[in-house]
Amino acid sequence: MIIPIGSSCLGHRVAEVGDPVWDLATLFPAQGAWTERDYLALDANRLIELTDGYLEVLPMPTLLHQLIVDYLHSLLKEYIKTGVGGLTLFAPLPVKFRPDLYREPDIVYLSPDRVAAMGKAKYPQGADFVIEVVSEGDEARERDYDAKRAIYAEHGVSEYWIVDPEQKQITVLSLDQSTKTYREHGVFQAGQQATSVVFAGFAPSVDAVFFQPQA
Repeated sequence: MIIPIGSSCLGHRVAEVGDPVWDLATLFPAQGAWTERDYLALDANRLIELTDGYLEVLPMPTLLHQLIVDYLHSLLKEYIKTGVGGLTLFAPLPVKFRPDLYREPDIVYLSPDRVAAMGKAKYPQGADFVIEVVSEGDEARERDYDAKRAIYAEHGVSEYWIVDPEQKQITVLSLDQSTKTYREHGVFQAGQQATSVVFAGFAPSVDAVFFQPQA
């Protein structure tokens, strides 16, 4: 018997051109059922975050996004060589804030004490300073301005920078350790330097951050 494309036999549907690969999807857990082990075994060549069993696939970075990340990471890397110590790293790199909660910050700083405490861990356990460059779209803005602000504060990230290419501004948030909430240190715009509370003297020019030469 010939089965036409798109019909089924014994409950198996023959795929049509343009259909999702449903059989491949069934090899992975459903949303809400992902474990830390499942997440860490995933090899998707994409930025993916885990929250209590749910995966969130992040937007692919643009050229400008990557130029900004590269510029700020280079500045911070040179700054910590002046005697601050520790490590500054960039995505893709899962950062564990608690079991079943991983984030992929664009730039993350780990203090010398945190690095020493990691031992042989494959991924950072928390962070001391984080920079996120806001991707395009309302969902990305909500993620960086609201959701990640709450997560990073709750888990003791001392300082959080939100670098917004659309608004061409840098928001610097400093953690109040007693309340585990952020206070706004400053919103820095064109013609200003974004200053840090944690890193005295680290003050990138906003103009230099956003007006990157395009390839």
